[in-house]
Amino acid sequence: MTHTFTCDRAANAVSFISTEILSHRLIARDTWQLTVSAPELARRTVPGQFFMVRLAQCNDPLIGRALALYDVSRNAVGERDAISVVYVVKGKFTQSLSRRSLGDKVEIWGPLGNPFSTLATDRLVLVAGGVGITPMLTLASAALGKESYGEPVAPSGYAKRVTLCYGARTAEYLAGLDQFEARGVDVRVATEDGSMGHRGRVTEVLEELLQQSNNSVRVACCGPEPMMEGVGKVAAKYGVPCEVSLETPMACGIGICFTCVAKIRQEDGEWDYRRTCLEGPVFPADKVVW
Repeated sequence: MTHTFTCDRAANAVSFISTEILSHRLIARDTWQLTVSAPELARRTVPGQFFMVRLAQCNDPLIGRALALYDVSRNAVGERDAISVVYVVKGKFTQSLSRRSLGDKVEIWGPLGNPFSTLATDRLVLVAGGVGITPMLTLASAALGKESYGEPVAPSGYAKRVTLCYGARTAEYLAGLDQFEARGVDVRVATEDGSMGHRGRVTEVLEELLQQSNNSVRVACCGPEPMMEGVGKVAAKYGVPCEVSLETPMACGIGICFTCVAKIRQEDGEWDYRRTCLEGPVFPADKVVW
């Protein structure tokens, strides 16, 4: 059963729900895909947006954690009725969450933040590092026209081809490759130890791809900050537009606490702080002061 409370945030409705876990499965080393019943969030959320997730009836930890939309499920009659998020077990919250089973409750509020852009391009290149893979599955699905998201429905089918450049320490941490391939995504992998794909950094895979590309290209990126900075530099080198989804730690998710600020360059060339949860999490890479 799902209980929903809705409020307005800058004219965008945010729903607070307490809902049940429908599926909870390990998809890579220490990496879990959590699916919950959330019809309203499933209808309204678009690629790049995120949720704050909190353990129900639990005060330790007290605050929620920001988790990006990974996927949306449909019921037997084709209605969007469930959402999935992906997380890596690291601290107290994710350790506790990983022990939750089917039927257990979690609290979620969202959708939050601004999505990736939907400008037409010949090729959309998704660059992910580690758990930065999370926002990329829905983005790929929308770009290829495999799925539609949002209410009203956001644009889809705006890329002729989607390539995923995915980096991790070792092959054990690569999550969801089969899901991307099933949706028609060209997958290219880099691992630091060479256990799968290119041995080295994912930025090297991206640079090789951009060197060979003759058509219009856009890049969307999420992952560790040093990696995103590197991706932004490679994209700038080849004159390719690049968006990054920042993973700044958050406490409230709705712009009140100012704990998630990032340095963003303004039109006059100076930088100012912007809240990742409210003005982000997606920013043009060349606007971020790393």
